[in-house]
Amino acid sequence: MTHWDPLGVWFVFLASAAALVIAATKLADYGDVIAVRTKLGGMLIGTVLLAGATSLPELLTAVNSIREGVPNLTVGDLFGSCMFNMLLLAVLDLILQETRILRRVAVSHAISASLAVLLLALAMFFILTNIPFQIGWVGLDSLILMGAYAFGLWLIRVSPTVRSAASAEAGHMPTEAEPVPSLTRALVGFGISSAVLIVVTPWMVRSAVAIAEITGLTAGVVGIVMVALVTSLPELVTTGSAVRSGAFDLAVGNLFGSNVLNMLVLGVVDLFYLEGRLIGQISPTMMVAGMLALMLTALGGLGNLARVERRVLFLEIDALLIIVVYGLGIWLLIARRLIV
Repeated sequence: MTHWDPLGVWFVFLASAAALVIAATKLADYGDVIAVRTKLGGMLIGTVLLAGATSLPELLTAVNSIREGVPNLTVGDLFGSCMFNMLLLAVLDLILQETRILRRVAVSHAISASLAVLLLALAMFFILTNIPFQIGWVGLDSLILMGAYAFGLWLIRVSPTVRSAASAEAGHMPTEAEPVPSLTRALVGFGISSAVLIVVTPWMVRSAVAIAEITGLTAGVVGIVMVALVTSLPELVTTGSAVRSGAFDLAVGNLFGSNVLNMLVLGVVDLFYLEGRLIGQISPTMMVAGMLALMLTALGGLGNLARVERRVLFLEIDALLIIVVYGLGIWLLIARRLIV
């Protein structure tokens, strides 16, 4: 891509990004149909299936980033996506003046938020300590991340509060009287949308690497700011759709669940990196983005638990803090060049 002119690089990036968003949005739509047809609660579907669908762009971006030799773009996209997901919570609070979303959803979302905080902390710990142990070509740190995700998912499934919330919400799921595609059609559409993502994502990654070279920004910063925004747009679309239909648990579960899955992706992508431990190749300066993602996720979880009715102007205090931390963090990363 380096031999392309700047205009061509930006065209490829924007075109591939648009195709990625459309395919990922359809993927999430079919995931919503699967949720209705299988009659599972919105919180569980949002945390697992819908979050998995909207996190597929992050997985494919990560795999293609390591193939391009830019592991910092991988982790920048993942940390940046976690940051943007939490910004969406604050934006929803800003838009929904009459319905404070973190006050309406089940308190048990704090379980998935806490799991996201744990996995983010583990990822930063492994980046900092650079533990040189691996099984085959896969790092022990990546295996621990995958194991922690599996354990957390088990906790979510067996938690009495999650099951009671899912049962309570089941009565509010769309009924068969509404025009809902068949499960077979949803599964086929899910597969086709996934195939489109597999084809488009490499072009988006290559153009992002070229943009980093043209602008003089590091691959990590491009991943945090630009690529993370693109790969998080499906969360924006599906979350907005869920909120409009009144499925607040589905919306919040999707955002917290996506943060959890982003850290799983960091572990899973090591399976595709055949040159050793992937986390060992990540610059320690990427921990700045990881810490921002950790703080924002913790603020989202606290907002879900505390439910404090305290406003600054027209914003809840927790939403305001998320917006301020996100904006200040992005400014620091770009203006102070904290990522190398």
